[in-house]
Amino acid sequence: QVQLQESGPGLVKPSQMLSLTCTVSGGSITTGYFTWNWIRQPPGKGLEWMGAIDYDGSTYYSPSLKSRTSISRDTSKNQFSLQLSSVTPEDTAVYYCAREFDPVSSRLGDFGSWGQGTQVTVSS
Repeated sequence: QVQLQESGPGLVKPSQMLSLTCTVSGGSITTGYFTWNWIRQPPGKGLEWMGAIDYDGSTYYSPSLKSRTSISRDTSKNQFSLQLSSVTPEDTAVYYCAREFDPVSSRLGDFGSWGQGTQVTVSS
C-alpha cells in the first residue's frame, strides 16, 4: 500500500520561499500512470489544489498559483517537491501531498492516497 509523507519547515517568513517534500513509499512515482499532487487547506477554508506532477514528469499548476509555484521530483529518492515563492500570511495552511486527486471534485480518484498533511505558518 502506498504511503505519502510530507516534510518541511513549519514556519516561513513573509516574502521567503516555502519548500516541502513528499516522500513516497510502497510504490514508485514513475510508474502506474499516476499523478502526484499538492493540495492545501487554509484555516476555515476548503481544499485548494495547487499543482501536480505526472509519472512521466509532466507538471500542471493551478492558474491562480502558477506564477509562484514549482513542482519537481527526485526519482532516485522517490520524492516530489513543492516550492512556493513570495509567501504571505495568506499562504498559511495545512499542506498535503496526494496521489490521484481530482481538482474538480476535490476528492481522491481511484487508487488515491493522502499524506497526513503538514502545517505551514507564514509569519515574521
